[in-house]
Amino acid sequence: MAKEAVRVLVTGAAGQIGYALVPMIARGVMLGPEQPVVLHMLDIPPAAEALNGVKMELVDAAFPLLRGILATIDVVEACTGVNIAVMVGGFPRKEGMERKDVMSKNVSIYKAQAAALEKHAAPNCKVLIVANPANTNALILKEFAPSIPTRNISCLTRLDHNRALGQIAERLNVHVSDVKNVIIWGNHSSTQYPDVNHASILTKDGEKPVRGLIADDKWLNSEFITTVQQRGAAIIKARKLSSALSAASAACDHIHDWVLGTRQGTWVSMGVYSDGSYGVPAGLIYSFPVTCEKGEWSIVQGLKIDEFSRTKLDATANELAEEKSLAYSCL
Repeated sequence: MAKEAVRVLVTGAAGQIGYALVPMIARGVMLGPEQPVVLHMLDIPPAAEALNGVKMELVDAAFPLLRGILATIDVVEACTGVNIAVMVGGFPRKEGMERKDVMSKNVSIYKAQAAALEKHAAPNCKVLIVANPANTNALILKEFAPSIPTRNISCLTRLDHNRALGQIAERLNVHVSDVKNVIIWGNHSSTQYPDVNHASILTKDGEKPVRGLIADDKWLNSEFITTVQQRGAAIIKARKLSSALSAASAACDHIHDWVLGTRQGTWVSMGVYSDGSYGVPAGLIYSFPVTCEKGEWSIVQGLKIDEFSRTKLDATANELAEEKSLAYSCL
């Protein structure tokens, strides 16, 4: 029997990330090669014509899994009946803008979108926030969509996780699929902590710890961390545009593993609502190592945190607490 189509919302769908993301979803990268989808694409009125152009291209691509396309500037129409919402649209920081100005703009955007999801999305809708500040935007959405379970709201740190895997694979000249269990702790910002203390490489002699194989603590504790933290800025410098392709791919990875499950013995990084694990204050959306099964995530417990890591975990938690205060002052 044919599967029922899943309705996937992408906001900011005419933008760079949206343009890279929607064909991936339509091709089955996000939900698997046998899952039909109906795409709901939302953007702002000035982007309406461009959004229609994206719709035309989706029609022209003749994706077998794509069972319908809704392209709209109406937030209620876009949110109606959706099972998965990928929130890419947001207000970017522009030159000369204070953090509070950006936060204030995003608070109003996410307030409106949260209200629409709250009233019109399918029960048990899963929401992924991509737009920055991603962790705090997720928190705002949670505030204004109280009937969406907190466990169903997450933010994207999989891009940072994938960046860390890529850096390790390049350094050791191994295939990226042989690297597992890096962790991104904290905020999707330059205070995030890419942690390899529990990561390993699959070799012909079994699994070996990354730290031992690299055997360069100086690199791992400095250059590796800053490369992952600053990778987005480096791509903007090189492309003169932001990292759209890798962000779209990471969003697909995030939802894929959340819905279909993580591989046995591996974890991934997701920004989720803190329950106080690892001494992270409860009530922040914070990136943790998680495993996923049957559509539910669980924070990996019992990992040893050394002194160096502890300071990094606390620093990014402090930044998130400040962001939370700033956002709530804009409400």
